[in-house]
Amino acid sequence: MERIADWWDGFELWVAGLPFIPQFLVVLVGMVPISFGIAYLIDRAVRLAAGALGHADTDGDRETGSEVG
Repeated sequence: MERIADWWDGFELWVAGLPFIPQFLVVLVGMVPISFGIAYLIDRAVRLAAGALGHADTDGDRETGSEVG
């Protein structure tokens, strides 16, 4: 685990040493896919938990039923 932490520290120092535009691009290229992946996993976990609790939204486009009028 220490080797991974050392590698990550080196990577952070490398990114921090880059000029702004390359630094921005490296972070953007890395963070956007990771963020989408994490969001997808959280969405799946919440859907599975809701299904297990009997609150499943089968079509993904649920109406709240609170319309007035």
